[in-house]
Amino acid sequence: MKSISIKGSKRESVGKKATKALRNAGQVPCVIYGGDQPMHFSAPELAFKGLVYTPDAHTVDIELEGTTYRAILQDIQFHPVTDRIVHVDFYQIFDDKEVTMIIPVRFIGSSKGVLNGGVLRKNNRTLRIKALPDNLPDFVEANITDLRIGSKLYVTALENEAYKFMHPDNTVVCQVRTSRNAVDLDDEDEDEDGETTEATETSDVAAVKE
Repeated sequence: MKSISIKGSKRESVGKKATKALRNAGQVPCVIYGGDQPMHFSAPELAFKGLVYTPDAHTVDIELEGTTYRAILQDIQFHPVTDRIVHVDFYQIFDDKEVTMIIPVRFIGSSKGVLNGGVLRKNNRTLRIKALPDNLPDFVEANITDLRIGSKLYVTALENEAYKFMHPDNTVVCQVRTSRNAVDLDDEDEDEDGETTEATETSDVAAVKE
């Protein structure tokens, strides 16, 4: 997984007055949890641009007074009016300890059902994954090529030895639903004599479950 570096400064005072002064100076108050004790620090607001305003998932290397802490974004708070970042929580991660993180899903391929007029519904654009930090993927790849009208792609079809999904086995990642423009048959269902085989809306294909 890609990593973003943020250089911060430890905070000596965490009171409201000190926090307000930091924000007025363009700094964001932050906390790192997960270690021996919480660490309070601040960093320039611009340093979070590549971490927050992106659909991609990243780990974060936070440098504080010459020491680098590896972490993931745990929570972020925005101002209700200006949408400026007002506070960020990080969770420290370690190479030998599994961590849970939300990872985006990347859909690839051209669905047979969509080509026949169906509509692709993306039920889950992100998935919660548990893995060692070095095994966290940048994204989860979901191949929709074999999805026909009525078919669903379950999370179990995306299983990977490097990580595990923190979702029930019946979690639907995406599905192809019928529409007014949908046709009943795929082109490959027609034989050379022009006869057609009976179309079924739900098909068992590789990586697709009923």
